Amino acid sequence: MPAQFAARIERTLEAAAARAETPDAPPKLAAAMRHALFPGGARVRPQLALAVAMACGDDCPELSDAAAASIELIHCASLVHDDLPMFDDADIRRGKPSVHKAFSQPIALLAGDAMIVAAFDVLAREGHFQPGRLAALVGTLARATGVPNGICAGQGWESEEHIELSAYHRAKTGALFRAATTMGALAAGAEPAPWRELGDRIGEAFQVADDLRDALMTSEELGKPVGQDEVHQRPNAVALLGVDGAVGKLKDILGGAVASIPDCPGKLVLTKIVEAQAARLVPAPFATSAA
Repeated sequence: MPAQFAARIERTLEAAAARAETPDAPPKLAAAMRHALFPGGARVRPQLALAVAMACGDDCPELSDAAAASIELIHCASLVHDDLPMFDDADIRRGKPSVHKAFSQPIALLAGDAMIVAAFDVLAREGHFQPGRLAALVGTLARATGVPNGICAGQGWESEEHIELSAYHRAKTGALFRAATTMGALAAGAEPAPWRELGDRIGEAFQVADDLRDALMTSEELGKPVGQDEVHQRPNAVALLGVDGAVGKLKDILGGAVASIPDCPGKLVLTKIVEAQAARLVPAPFATSAA
């Protein structure tokens, strides 16, 4: 991640966490939120939001930072909920105990809920810089979070008897990537529509890559339980296409993602960022094969 992106994202997330740590707040709940947020993963979604904002001029960095952090707060909340025994029953996340293992199931449920609310609070606090952009940002984040096409819908698909794979992937993984590209544009005062395809393609690529990691990597390598798709009988690209087919599909998607980047002043920088993420996503044994 570019150093300037990392500093902006972590500073905004730290401020959000600190607001939950006042003397009159429940200390376990505040600690659970911090546990879920730090240390973070790759912060790919907020990094993408800032990259698009900068490509579009980034004329209001305070709002861009808020948009990026709000997406990461929603993402981290979804991980806390996903790990609960009622869903994936995962004991580890990012190489450490998942929130419900460290703090209890009730606290984990509340921490996830609180981070969802905090995401909208982060946007609201910075909206005064560009009030005309706030409603679109809030609406985009809400749609990426809820139903019918947000991450809640994605989790809900797993309880259905018949699952439509593309709809499942668009909601479970694609929604927040689509939000990242469109909210990055919105925060910078740009038209969001041309950026949706980039978000959709990167989201689809991350889902295929996640399916491959779940099938091929160990828990130690991944920092969370593996084999979960098979255990929970979830649809996935490896089961549908085989390993080589999934790798080929991943490379096709990533090529399309780069090609979809709209013409803009920051296109070259953004292309390099997307290409770097693409290189990271393709499993090492397949990096020079299945081209």
